[in-house]
Amino acid sequence: MNAKNANLLNAICLIGMGAWGFIDTNGYTALIPVGFGLVLLFCQKGVNEENKVIAHVAVTLTLLILIALVGMRLPKSIDKGGVGLYRVLSMVITSAIAMALFVKSFIDARKNKS
Repeated sequence: MNAKNANLLNAICLIGMGAWGFIDTNGYTALIPVGFGLVLLFCQKGVNEENKVIAHVAVTLTLLILIALVGMRLPKSIDKGGVGLYRVLSMVITSAIAMALFVKSFIDARKNKS
């Protein structure tokens, strides 16, 4: 898997799990990952074309949602348990994978540049 595919997978996961969370809870905060997922989906073309600015926007948004999920949502979901925990874990895992692959691609690009 590469950063391009990981970004697409993460965007779809954020949209799907966030929408499911909204349907399940009617809580509008569940739409926050949907918004991030949509923006990441819109960044996909630029990420595919290796546009540096758009790739950095995508990695920044991925980092922000990962911090928010791990720092705020995951502890609450662990306490509550249930299917919501699995939704949050899936978003955390795909965001972490995307983040790691973005960093790897940036490092590889830097090595190839020199």
